[in-house]
Amino acid sequence: MNIVLAPDSFKECLTAFAVAEALSAGLQRAGIPEEDIMCRPLADGGDGLLDVLHYALGGEIRTVEVSGPLGEPVAARFGLLDDGHTAVVEMAQAAGLHLAPPEKRDPCVAGTRGVGELMVHALDCGAKRILVGLGGSATNDGGVGMATALGVRFLDETGADLPPGGASLRRLARIASADLDARLADTTIIAACDVSNPLCGENGASQVYGPQKGATPDVVKTLDAALSHYATVLETQMCVQVRTVPGAGAAGGLAAGLVAFANASLCSGVDLVLDAYGDMDDVMRDAALVITGEGAVDGQSAQGKVIAGVAKKARIHTTPLLVVAGRVGDDLDALYEAGVAAILPIAPGPMPQHVALDRAAQHLEQTGCAIGRLLRALRPDQ
Repeated sequence: MNIVLAPDSFKECLTAFAVAEALSAGLQRAGIPEEDIMCRPLADGGDGLLDVLHYALGGEIRTVEVSGPLGEPVAARFGLLDDGHTAVVEMAQAAGLHLAPPEKRDPCVAGTRGVGELMVHALDCGAKRILVGLGGSATNDGGVGMATALGVRFLDETGADLPPGGASLRRLARIASADLDARLADTTIIAACDVSNPLCGENGASQVYGPQKGATPDVVKTLDAALSHYATVLETQMCVQVRTVPGAGAAGGLAAGLVAFANASLCSGVDLVLDAYGDMDDVMRDAALVITGEGAVDGQSAQGKVIAGVAKKARIHTTPLLVVAGRVGDDLDALYEAGVAAILPIAPGPMPQHVALDRAAQHLEQTGCAIGRLLRALRPDQ
């Protein structure tokens, strides 16, 4: 009775590997043999993409010092796969929300320069293909910090360089790209993301994700107007259209910057990871059950997230799919329509959030045990 564990991370709590390990421990407590459990930790482009791709494909991980979202130096990792031909840059390593303490979070000034510095390190290593994972950002700068690290200058009307951050883009008058790193022309850039938000507007980067990065309603309006002006300058001066590109708003608009300055193509992060394993169709076809999950599940989980990607494959092979979650929201019909059989909250009862986070691994193990016992009751001969 093969069971596939294919969870995402539980953000700010457990990695995808830790989630799979806890579920596996619970299943084994219920009498499911370890050899019947196949762990395939997943990611959708945000936190964890680097480790998951390294786990699936092997390779090397290096650590370098780059600029953090607020300009301070941080230690960030990037991966080299395919004997160095392919590099993996996880933007959260250099510009992640976790790198900005809550009391210092300010998307008006937070920048993505460190992401560009990681890309430069990858180019220095000889990479000809760079996968950039988008997600978990503290920034809303449209990728200008990243582009600055790669040689682009963003100037105001006086010819002075703009300071870091999304708010200063209101004063953008000219983009000077003559010194853009020439190696990008011979490098394939793929941006992996889990959202389809445009750069600006009601569903854009600022409106949807700005508040969780510390933006007040007034700041959201300022940032959205700044990104709209940025898009106009890109269109008029560089003949690059990013305003209506689906997904351009990912990671505070970093996706738009990658499209504009690195000719990046956008792809589904979870599909990229599923393909990296190489055997997902085979293991799902032969499985009695697939279990996936993430920290919080609601209707949006059906749109480009790990759960959506797993549901698509499970449905192809008519394999039952269970979802486990730390918090279950509303509007779950889209998930059930996508092929999810059941959604299980792991908490045994109401409790403070900090307690739920501290006990998440324990609760996952208990949930895994309950699932295992149910399976054995339904299939006593296996």
